[in-house]
Amino acid sequence: MKNILIFGAGRSSKYLIEYLVEHARLYNCKIRIADLQLDEKRSTPEVEYSVLNVRDEFARDAEVKIADLVISMLPARFHKLVAQSCLKFSKNLLTASYETNELKAFEEEVNEKGLFFLNECGLDPGLDHMSAMKMIDEIKSSGNEMLSFESFTGGLVAPESDNNPWNYKFSWNPRNVVLAGQGGPAQFIQNGKIKYIPYNRLFRRTEMIDLGKYGMFEGYANRDSLKYLDRYSLQGIPTIFRGTLRRPGFSKAWNVFVQLGATDDSYVMEGTENMTYREFINSFLPYHPSDSVELKLFHYLNIPQDSEIVYKLKWLGIFENTPIGLKRATPAQVLEHILKQKWQLRSEDKDMIVMWHKFIFRNKHTGQTLKKTSSLVVTGENSDDTAMALTVGLPLAVAAKLVLTDQLKLKGMFIPNRKEIYEPILDELENYGITFYESEVVEEETSVCY
Repeated sequence: MKNILIFGAGRSSKYLIEYLVEHARLYNCKIRIADLQLDEKRSTPEVEYSVLNVRDEFARDAEVKIADLVISMLPARFHKLVAQSCLKFSKNLLTASYETNELKAFEEEVNEKGLFFLNECGLDPGLDHMSAMKMIDEIKSSGNEMLSFESFTGGLVAPESDNNPWNYKFSWNPRNVVLAGQGGPAQFIQNGKIKYIPYNRLFRRTEMIDLGKYGMFEGYANRDSLKYLDRYSLQGIPTIFRGTLRRPGFSKAWNVFVQLGATDDSYVMEGTENMTYREFINSFLPYHPSDSVELKLFHYLNIPQDSEIVYKLKWLGIFENTPIGLKRATPAQVLEHILKQKWQLRSEDKDMIVMWHKFIFRNKHTGQTLKKTSSLVVTGENSDDTAMALTVGLPLAVAAKLVLTDQLKLKGMFIPNRKEIYEPILDELENYGITFYESEVVEEETSVCY
């Protein structure tokens, strides 16, 4: 019997665990789940639960030592600890998180021990790699010339549960939403030129995307598109751009918080436990003996008083005298607290995952310029059975099955950008409604602008 060890039993682990439990007897597996908080989860013949602090090296090592495969669904900052134990006892490791420099530093040892470490095998990162590489490999296999690659992903609220002016609710870590785009300028290539968008302009430079029956979306740039030149073997491509999707109007309104400084996480504000929402906003504005907080904000950021932005801001309650109640909080933490009161999914709410790729290439034989698109839309069932959990957990679950059944014979550190990884995963995901729809048209020639 093979033992699967899963660190982390949070919301994103739901479908991963269900899939592996469903296949446990078929593949003669035993599953053990370790987490700091398990909320009265009970063991079954297929699953055992263990309360564990991953920082406890002795306890962590004891779990890893008896495992045949380790999966980490913990926050990314803990993957290094899990990886250290996996290396100590020569165990394979799978994660859905970005392959950080800390993890990359283990690559030589992974290779020496003949282990298989797979990172970035969730939604984004994960399905974005797999679906993009499938199309890129198909296009390039005929000798066609890649001219442009654009890719966008968004975790949103489904239309039937969309009842607020922001057209948005949290379906993943709220902190990551508040801090999105920070840590350096967005950088990409457009018509052969490297372009940069600093954080203070990020949410003013958006691209409109029409997804037919699903409506219009806007996309803002991710931080670093350039690293995908190597990951996707697109060296020399004239245009490469990756971004995040929101509904139209979101970015312009979100930019208010960016310009105020309310998304800053680098310092602690004084007295936040005694501060109200209104005082929080006012703390970023100039003093005026008679103007209200609202007027000062509108004048400070040149917002017309009849703007849709004003309606969005008022709906959030940021001008109300509601106590914050957080001690020694950063601006970003206060803003996250405010947003969580309004953007949480209700029990019956459904989330929606949207992914869209656009490829422009020149046909080797005809010389025609063609455009191919690939799109994915997945809708959740409720606030527990979310599309986010499904699309993060299932790719990793299928990868785990492939490893346990010796269908993946790779050794080393990988992301799912290779055909032997992405092809069987994408094929099986179609059985769960995770299907990409593709189209191809002749692209109209346009003048080159820089």
